[in-house]
Amino acid sequence: MARNPFQVVHDEVFRKRRSSAQVMRSLSLITLMFGVASTSLHGQSEGANTFHNPLLSSGPDPWVVAANGFYYYMNSTQSNLTIWKTRDITNLAQAEKKVIWAAPASGPYSRDIWAPELHRFDNKWYIYFAADAGANESHRIYVLENDAADPLDGTWEFKGKVTDTTDKWAIDATAFEDSGQRYLLWSGWEGDSDGEQRIYIAHLKNPVTIDSERVMLSYPKYPKERVGDLLDRPAIPHVNVNEGPEILQHENDIFLIYSGSACWTDYYSLWALRAKSGSNLLDPKSWTKYDHPFFQQDRAAHVYGTGHNGFFKSPDGKEDWIIYHANPEPGQGCGEHRSPRVQRFTWNADGTPNFGKPIATNVPLNKPSR
Repeated sequence: MARNPFQVVHDEVFRKRRSSAQVMRSLSLITLMFGVASTSLHGQSEGANTFHNPLLSSGPDPWVVAANGFYYYMNSTQSNLTIWKTRDITNLAQAEKKVIWAAPASGPYSRDIWAPELHRFDNKWYIYFAADAGANESHRIYVLENDAADPLDGTWEFKGKVTDTTDKWAIDATAFEDSGQRYLLWSGWEGDSDGEQRIYIAHLKNPVTIDSERVMLSYPKYPKERVGDLLDRPAIPHVNVNEGPEILQHENDIFLIYSGSACWTDYYSLWALRAKSGSNLLDPKSWTKYDHPFFQQDRAAHVYGTGHNGFFKSPDGKEDWIIYHANPEPGQGCGEHRSPRVQRFTWNADGTPNFGKPIATNVPLNKPSR
C-alpha cells in the first residue's frame, strides 16, 4: 500500500530532528574537501587561554560529564554510541574518541539513536539513549552498563529497555540523584500518537529499572514554547514540544532545564522548572514552572535554535558552564548544522541561573578555569 503524502512529510520532519546517515556523509565530504583546515576552525584558540565556539562542526544533543580528571562527551550520531575523552573540553576536536556500541542491523533499537547520556552510579557507568525500529512511533529508552573505571575501557553490556508501565513513546532520558533517591526524566507522549511532547519523571529502583508510575511535570503551556510550524511547509503538522530535560542542582535548588518549541524552528530554546532538594519530586506541586525562556536565539550573534543542553564545572570547580547545540543561520532546523557550543554562566540574586545570551562564533572566550 502506498504511503499517503501527509505521512511522508511527517516522517521527513522526524528524520531531520536528529543527525542522520546523510549528515555523516556530508561531514565526510567536507573533511575530504577542506582537510585539516576545516577542523581547525572549531574550538581554535587565539591564545593559550582562549577558544571559539563551536567545539565541533556538527554535534546535536551534546552531553558532558567529568570524571577521572577528564571530560567525557557524547552527542547523537544516529547509528552508534561514541564517547570523546579530553582534559580540555574546548579542545574537543582533537580529543580521543571511541565507538563503544553500534546499533544492530534490525530490531527495536536499530535506528535513530538519539541523545545519549553517560552517567556514573554505584561505581558503574550507564548510557541512556533513545532508539527505534525505523519508525518514530517506536522510539523508547534503552541503557548500557559498564563496570570499568574509565568508560572507554571494559565491556559495555546492553541491559535493555527502561520504561514505566505505560511503555509509551519516549526520548531524551536523563538520570539524577537527590536525597539518596534516583530518578529518570524523559520526553514522552501522553498516548500513542504524536502532537505534543511532555516531560515525565519516574523513580528508579536501580539505574536500569523504574519502580513508580510516570508523572507529568511539564507540557508546552506558553506561546513561546509552542512554536512548531514551518511557514514554507504548511503540510507539516503542528507539534508542541517539551524535550531534552536536564537537571541543574545548585545549593538547595533543583532546576529542570528543558528545550521548548520544535527543534525544526529557530525558536527552540531553554526553559525551566524549580523544586527544592528533599521535596517529593514525584509530586508536580513540588515544581514551579517559569513562564519565559532562560536561553534563546540571538539573531545579531547568528546563533539559532539554542537547545538540548547539559552542564559541567570548570576543572577547578569554581565556574559553571553550559553546553548546548545551535545553528549558525536561520531555517537550518534539526540537521547537520547543529553544533556543540559551551559558555560560562552565573547566578541571579533570586537563585536562578543566568545563562546570558548565546555568544557569536567570532568572539574569543576564556577557557574554563584551572
